[in-house]
Amino acid sequence: MTRVTGVGITDAPDRNRGRKHRLCVLLVASALGVGTLLPALAQQAAPPVENDPIRPEEPAHRGYLSDSLPNMDTAIGQPPAVGSAALAADLAAFWGTRALLGSPRWVLATKDVHGGAKDMLNHFACTLGYRLDPTAVPKLVTLFDRVRIDVGRAAGIPKGDYHRIRPHVGNEAPLCVEREPDLDRSFSYPSGHATLGWTVALILTSLVPDRATDILTRGRIYGESRVICGVHWRSDVEAGRTIAASLYAVLEGDPAFRADMDAVRAELKQALVASETKPDGGTCKVEAAAATTPPP
Repeated sequence: MTRVTGVGITDAPDRNRGRKHRLCVLLVASALGVGTLLPALAQQAAPPVENDPIRPEEPAHRGYLSDSLPNMDTAIGQPPAVGSAALAADLAAFWGTRALLGSPRWVLATKDVHGGAKDMLNHFACTLGYRLDPTAVPKLVTLFDRVRIDVGRAAGIPKGDYHRIRPHVGNEAPLCVEREPDLDRSFSYPSGHATLGWTVALILTSLVPDRATDILTRGRIYGESRVICGVHWRSDVEAGRTIAASLYAVLEGDPAFRADMDAVRAELKQALVASETKPDGGTCKVEAAAATTPPP
């Protein structure tokens, strides 16, 4: 199994309901692997990359959005209640996917645990047709880094509000990551990974619209990997896609984000033409199979 610290995108536990949302936001940003987000920076919208260059080997420290996030709690509603049909479906999906242990789909889900900007280039390589060297698309890498901060904030607040327990807590079912105290104590609803995967898919669809179907399918698969890993309920993933759609709509209204998207569009087009590195054929076959065979 792959060892990870936490699960890549999550909020740290917050058992004191009297804490402010800002603490949750800062902890989420830290778990995203982008360093400590200082309170002053958390309230600053980022200027376009052209006006604030960041070396591609260093992660961004600011997202695009400050106080312009929609009310995500309202957007997704509460998690399924005890005794509901939705919770029964969540339980069935969790236990049904334990049978995938050791399968190619399980291996893919394990790889999908990683959600860094450079990792996302690899995850979407089959849909783009080429593996891109991160140094060839520094503006895209920076854009992904900044969006990941916004994703962490958007998903982190409802996590801290609803305090939903992850499906693996209280049982010994196999997971695609190691069981760790931080993972057990972090909250489940919505899935930050699913939010990130769908947000990235929406961004790439806008950048490369002729590959929209494959890109969106890969974004769905990336979220489903969290169910297969056993660390999220199916409804967590569905809520993550709802948040991603809401977040992307707000990002589209941000001038700095739009300016960066214009710059990235030209950069990505050139990189795809210049790249001669094809994605791994075996991985692409597994992704193709996952596209036609959703989790149980």
